[in-house]
Amino acid sequence: MRTKLLELVEKDQIREDLPQLREGYNVRVHVRIKEGDKERIQVFEGLIIAEYGTGINKSITVRKESYGVGVERIFKINSPLIAQIEVIRRNKVRRAKLYYMRDLKGKSARLKEIKNSK
Repeated sequence: MRTKLLELVEKDQIREDLPQLREGYNVRVHVRIKEGDKERIQVFEGLIIAEYGTGINKSITVRKESYGVGVERIFKINSPLIAQIEVIRRNKVRRAKLYYMRDLKGKSARLKEIKNSK
């Protein structure tokens, strides 16, 4: 039940430069980090385990293993802090939320890659 005016304002702020993202994709998210008066880009690479929201409020949860510890981070897709998102690999999954990946390690945590028909 969103108003037409709100939809018009949000339409201009939705980013069109990002690739199509789905659960099961391995992505590399380039995030702008501000430290004092300097700004740098930090890369967070992992598996998308969940998507939330629609339109301007869309966000994804990306999970990676770092030194044996699972790290998850939630990114707002349309945030100006995200410089770029690269899709590294597209995996075949049959669920919308991949929370079961939290319990898997090693070979059992592998997903099947989607082969491109080119």
